[in-house]
Amino acid sequence: MLAEGVGMLDAVRIRDLHCAGFDVRLQFNPKRIVSSGAKVDAASIKVRKCFLCVEHLPEAQQGILYRENFLILCNPMPIFRQHFTISHVRHIPQAVEEFILEFLSFGKDLSPHFTVFYNGPKCGASAPDHMHFQASPAGTIPVEIDARNPERRVLRKKLAGVDIYLLKQYGREVIVLEGKIEQEMEQVFLRITTAMRKVMNTLEEPLMNVLCSYAEGSWRIIVFPRTKHRPDVYFREGDDKILVSPAAVDIGGLVITPVEKDFVSVSEKLMEQIFREVSVAPETLDAIIDKM
Repeated sequence: MLAEGVGMLDAVRIRDLHCAGFDVRLQFNPKRIVSSGAKVDAASIKVRKCFLCVEHLPEAQQGILYRENFLILCNPMPIFRQHFTISHVRHIPQAVEEFILEFLSFGKDLSPHFTVFYNGPKCGASAPDHMHFQASPAGTIPVEIDARNPERRVLRKKLAGVDIYLLKQYGREVIVLEGKIEQEMEQVFLRITTAMRKVMNTLEEPLMNVLCSYAEGSWRIIVFPRTKHRPDVYFREGDDKILVSPAAVDIGGLVITPVEKDFVSVSEKLMEQIFREVSVAPETLDAIIDKM
């Protein structure tokens, strides 16, 4: 399965879109239709076996046990040549807050080669019932480069030893945290999720995608607060349907299009619309920052 998945990457096609203020890269990757088209409603999840549970892994699957609680596995339907799923050894729901220290540890221990990312249970996780992260080669998701660009960064606040940046003219709202002390990064991230709950008036985990990396003695966490999982065009019928289901990689600027029609037809205007639709509004982001 892995050999076939990696082999398919030889045939992927790339198309760059130059949107208003930012660029997006489309990847035509038919193998990813399983993930992009995954049914993640409660009823569908209830009747299928969890493919991340150890007892349901393919017999040939090997993994690396990390700190007793997580298993690092090769993703057999990769977006990148080195694409890993990091799943909890127990079947517990996808929820990031209690695992932030592990998230930061992954970011540091897998540096400088990899970035770790998290998709919320309603923001792109194809197994929302099983806690997991993923890892991709460092620098391959465009936002990783953009978040370091001094012309795009705006320092919004300093809090508990952590610098909080926003990215201007980016087409979707994003928060960048930078700090050198693990516990301070954990504390500020949890302040974000608490503020998001208040602003969005929810008791559940706020909708978000998160990336974590480590370099030169400092962590960087990139948070995309979200309003919804899939855009309206995803649910249209026939040729009007566009199978774009933004998760961390996509909202980060590498948009996976498993259907060739969509790869060819998606325009800059449509991409801008999709990002606006699934992201929080600028005034919502301001309210989140003010509540921290």
